[in-house]
Amino acid sequence: DREARRESAERMELVAIVTPNHLHHPVAMAALERGFDVVCDKPMTLDLAQALAIRDRVASSGRLFCLTHNYTGYPMVREAKSLVASGRLGAIRKVVIEYPQGWLAERLEATGQKQASWRTDPARAGAAGCMGDIGTHCHQLAEYVTGLEVDALCADLTTFVHGRALDDDGNVLLRFAGGARGVLHASQISVGEENGLRLRVYGEHGGLDWRQEEPNSLVLRWPDRPAEVQRTGGPTCSDAAKRATRLPMGHPEGFIEAFANLYRDFALALDARRRGEPVDRGVLDFPTEHDGVRGMRFLEAVVASARANGWASLESDAVVPAVGAKGSARS
Repeated sequence: DREARRESAERMELVAIVTPNHLHHPVAMAALERGFDVVCDKPMTLDLAQALAIRDRVASSGRLFCLTHNYTGYPMVREAKSLVASGRLGAIRKVVIEYPQGWLAERLEATGQKQASWRTDPARAGAAGCMGDIGTHCHQLAEYVTGLEVDALCADLTTFVHGRALDDDGNVLLRFAGGARGVLHASQISVGEENGLRLRVYGEHGGLDWRQEEPNSLVLRWPDRPAEVQRTGGPTCSDAAKRATRLPMGHPEGFIEAFANLYRDFALALDARRRGEPVDRGVLDFPTEHDGVRGMRFLEAVVASARANGWASLESDAVVPAVGAKGSARS
């Protein structure tokens, strides 16, 4: 309140929320109510109702909201998005996305480790563990690059570590609007894995392959010629990829630079609004409250599907029992 009462030239411009999930909603709502723009970590909230409340408050307040799905800031991810949008791959048929980690293969939360403690706690993390932490990145990245929305899914969630309250491994079948199909795998008990986020997209005429652990390369696959590799900063990159490139070719660009690209575009959007100019979302590229709502729809559908052992819709939240269902998919 005190900061909101300051003269505009002296008061802060935005609130960055980098807390555990259960604090995202109250902090974001308080900031928006007092006229501050918001940058928030993902997933946006504990549940869909909170996400919808933030979305509506953003709309009524006229503030700007950025959700830090930072993988969208990588140059080769933006190149992949441009490639799909150009039609060179043809109609998208198949999406395969995975994110294996191994850091929670043992019950690390029992040792008092801060990150493990809150990420495995339903009161602070929400209804999903691994899926809420990294599965949401997979879902958002798949929709971002393909331009397609998941409209139904079938999920299998497992808690392998005894005594853990939330899932630590999950596998999801995806149905995209328009007919494409997908597979999403996220795990935090895959021993020896670090941050193995990988996206593969296959269309009628070609495919692409991007790995977060080697982010400067985008592999393109064709039916009639050898695979080709596009590199960050290369001469054939799209304008979107070039704009996200910060260093000369051959110098690694990674996790921090991807975050910086989101923060830069958000800052430029704030500056455009200050000058009374329209915010060009075709150029200034950052996830928003709408991505947050999509993410919470995804998580609620995943949990509902796993519990009912059937398909769940992201829009109606209906669950269709699977043939031969034997009960909960949780162990």
